[in-house]
Amino acid sequence: MIYVFDSNSLIDLFKHYYPSRFLSLWEKFNALVRTEHIVSVREVSNEIMQRDDRLSDWTKRNKAIFSIPSVDELRIVTDIFRKKHFQANIRKKERLQGKAVADPFVIAKAKTAEGGFVVTQEIFRKNAAKIPNICKAFNVPYLNLEGFMGKEGWEF
Repeated sequence: MIYVFDSNSLIDLFKHYYPSRFLSLWEKFNALVRTEHIVSVREVSNEIMQRDDRLSDWTKRNKAIFSIPSVDELRIVTDIFRKKHFQANIRKKERLQGKAVADPFVIAKAKTAEGGFVVTQEIFRKNAAKIPNICKAFNVPYLNLEGFMGKEGWEF
């Protein structure tokens, strides 16, 4: 399995599961990072680096998991935005401020990875332009943090 993490899942992980209190969780998580079963994309790193916290420090130390998009991934991102409805995924505020928009890149990474899953905290909502909706349209499996932990068989 390859788990492609969205920024919101990493944010929630760092916000709720303190490394000093959830030692076994972090041992397992970091083992998956080391073996490249947990990855992400440069755009997620860019979103995270706008913060000044433990997550941004961790991101700096783990730059290797935040890849730049391949040609195949860029083609999928293009396909996503060919659907006018999914263009709403980039909010006007982000466009005007030139902020990173990671969602289509996260989906494309999972789509091209053998056994790829998106890990996101977003929820499927009918007619939305959110990660779960785009994943469904492009046949990309997705999970939230709890689903990820369950898929890995983690119990604490």
